Amino acid sequence: MKKLLLIFFSVLLFQSCLKEDNTIQYEYETLIIDEMEIPDSFTFGEMHDITIKYSLPNSCYSFYSLYYAYEETTRIVAVNATKSLEGSCAEVVIQQEYTFTVTANQEEDYLFKFWKGKDTDGNNIFEEITIPVN
Repeated sequence: MKKLLLIFFSVLLFQSCLKEDNTIQYEYETLIIDEMEIPDSFTFGEMHDITIKYSLPNSCYSFYSLYYAYEETTRIVAVNATKSLEGSCAEVVIQQEYTFTVTANQEEDYLFKFWKGKDTDGNNIFEEITIPVN
């Protein structure tokens, strides 16, 4: 019985040492914002929705998160996506939209910078829109 138990645990230990990599391989990318729907103005203390439209280049891409950074009165907005590195991808552009809420908690105008890609020198390009606060 002890030998059988020893063989069982030896096989179990050997099996646990085998490397099985079942993880999905992917990478992160930032996607260009195609369009945005924004209010003409904000009212101080109220919440306002902003909708952005972006395109997934093919079926290997999926939305991951909204990049939303701020410094003083400026807000930088972009779309973070994951791209699967496994399998084949259907070559179809998929346009999606994402709505987020901004609470106007400052009395100064907001400057939104929507990411539009990079220029030939690798510098970020933004579409800048100022939203006044009432």
